[in-house]
Amino acid sequence: MEISIAKANVQELQPLRDLFLHENKIEFVYNKCHLYGWADTYAFTIDNVITGYGAVWGKDKREDRDTIFEFYMIEAFRKYANLVFKKFKEACGATFIECQSNDVLLFSLLCEHAQNIHAGAILFEDSFQTNFYHPQLLFEKNKTPGSHPDDRSYILKLHGETVAAGGLMLNYNKPYADIYYEVKENHRRKGYGSFMLQLLKQEAYAIQRVPAARCHIKNNISKAALLKAGFKTCGFMLTGEIKKEA
Repeated sequence: MEISIAKANVQELQPLRDLFLHENKIEFVYNKCHLYGWADTYAFTIDNVITGYGAVWGKDKREDRDTIFEFYMIEAFRKYANLVFKKFKEACGATFIECQSNDVLLFSLLCEHAQNIHAGAILFEDSFQTNFYHPQLLFEKNKTPGSHPDDRSYILKLHGETVAAGGLMLNYNKPYADIYYEVKENHRRKGYGSFMLQLLKQEAYAIQRVPAARCHIKNNISKAALLKAGFKTCGFMLTGEIKKEA
């Protein structure tokens, strides 16, 4: 059996990427790496048959290529995943793996091939609808242009004062919309965060997107607001150092 790893154009591998996203049915946080040229992609072939692909980017600097963040193989060839992964890490020179725990294949490879694994963020998916009501709060689109063209931003006002801001990032894999928000410090612990999240979820569904979110694993306040607003934990963002071969 001959395994070959070679750099390839991401457009050429898009059919395989479509299979990866369809099979996992998750918001893939790293998806935008391909959109902005932050990653290199590699095609996997076994006996001259394309069986999968992988992608690398920089863990700390985008221009680096030291971290594997995407790895997919067609199911019929997945029994060779370990062999292909070893060849892939040698070909690309990566020393780290970053993955979402709900990306089952790469998560399993992380557990087997990495050490010093730690979680940096919690991933959330929508679970149930909430019905918070704050009649004095006004929710409206932010008239100030956002920092990114795919950003739909909104503000929450109380008696003319902006008390919270947030929005939807649409540069992730469809149909997902990544929600972000922030409540001004002097207006926290009043339920405004969960109310803002409820409204942002509604905006996402209104444009036929599925809301998703994440927060730093130590951000207990944001985690509590997301859970209160009807989200539930669906995974973690993990990083590990690839073990050196004995």
